[in-house]
Amino acid sequence: MKSFGLTDKGMVRKDNQDSFIIEKVKTKDCLIVALCDGMGGAKAGGLASQIANRAFVSCVYSWLNTRNNRPVDFEQMLKNACREANGVAYEYSKFSEEFNGMGTTIVGGVIKSNGIGHIINVGDSRAYLISRRNDTISQITRDHSLVEDLLEYGVITPEQVKTHPQRNVITRAVGTDSQVEADYFNFELGIGDILLLCSDGLSNTLSDEEMLEQAKLHREPEDLCRTLMDMALRRGARDNVTVVAVK
Repeated sequence: MKSFGLTDKGMVRKDNQDSFIIEKVKTKDCLIVALCDGMGGAKAGGLASQIANRAFVSCVYSWLNTRNNRPVDFEQMLKNACREANGVAYEYSKFSEEFNGMGTTIVGGVIKSNGIGHIINVGDSRAYLISRRNDTISQITRDHSLVEDLLEYGVITPEQVKTHPQRNVITRAVGTDSQVEADYFNFELGIGDILLLCSDGLSNTLSDEEMLEQAKLHREPEDLCRTLMDMALRRGARDNVTVVAVK
């Protein structure tokens, strides 16, 4: 497998509250990937993103390395890791007034060398599967956001999502409450397929179709990430932008 990631504060924000981690687990021949988009004051959001990300990846890494030859329940493992990340971020939020209410999205999981993948998400950071064979892009995760709920209930149309005044309001976050529930998904990468993780700084700036078109032109993860980042920044990227690709 090949992987690459980039993060940038964008063209408007003074601080970058996004973070990502790519960790290889040699003993299990797999990758752990995770992306977080912090919220709260600059210091609080960035802290929530960093500590939740590290706690999540550390928990998954430890779990994989202590299973030995026993089968891994990936859903249980990833949800437990998310709960651990939530607990750490929530405890930090009570240390100081400036950290009160801080939180973060998270999308992350494990991709094995045979292409089998397992992922969880909380919030509106996304995971996409880009299929080389079918030339399609499909969103694996479901956003935990107000506009996603309104869309599901038929209150707004897909065209209205991009311009809705409350499109950045999320309905779940890591660290804002003592408990949080993550959604779990599994998928399979075929030869040449790409798993793309991104914060809403990318998905709010580029359409799914544009991401697919660039994936057709740029087959290597590094080339694709750099191209998508350049496009977002050229368009004025009003939010932090993070993108991770695994092939």
